[in-house]
Amino acid sequence: MKTRLMALVIVVAGCLWCGPHDSALALPDPTEQLRPLVAQIIQVLGDSVVEESAEKKVDRAMEVAKEGFDFREMSKRVLGRHWKKLSSEEQEQFVELFTELLKYAYVSQMDNYTSQKVEYGKQRIKGKRAQVQTVLVDGARKIPVSYIMMLRGEQWKVYDVVVEGVSLIRNYLEQFQEILRKDDFGSLTQQLKNKIVEFQGSETVG
Repeated sequence: MKTRLMALVIVVAGCLWCGPHDSALALPDPTEQLRPLVAQIIQVLGDSVVEESAEKKVDRAMEVAKEGFDFREMSKRVLGRHWKKLSSEEQEQFVELFTELLKYAYVSQMDNYTSQKVEYGKQRIKGKRAQVQTVLVDGARKIPVSYIMMLRGEQWKVYDVVVEGVSLIRNYLEQFQEILRKDDFGSLTQQLKNKIVEFQGSETVG
């Protein structure tokens, strides 16, 4: 009886060990999914299309980014606890505004790095979360950039970007929390609209 019990324990322990291991092996690779996405964005920004404005180029880059970035998850996280207080219409309005803001504040800045190389480093996977470490090589300067990702079905989606130790989500979360402590959601959306107009003006001048 003791021998049979011990054998059963070994079999169960073996199943518990193999289960997660096999599952992890079955997961899609976050680095392999991220690599072509980043390459395509950089390629779009580096294209020399005749009579194409900088804004149109960034628009094309954003269409590519939407395939691999979860802007709704980003929007949810930058609002923190305030997200659940919004109606579905307000949530959609914020996602649209925040995505537009990122278009100018983040993606458009990649135009400065179209000739640089991206080196891929380690990746960490924990359940349905992953972090992929990269380095943007700009001559003698190396800029560490980490992509924080979430598994959606069979695709890893980026929901945060950490550049030189600074989290995009945390940065905006702190700014928006400060605004919402003093004003309401309407005030926040108006400030976002004003900032977008400001970015648009600088793009036109440039």
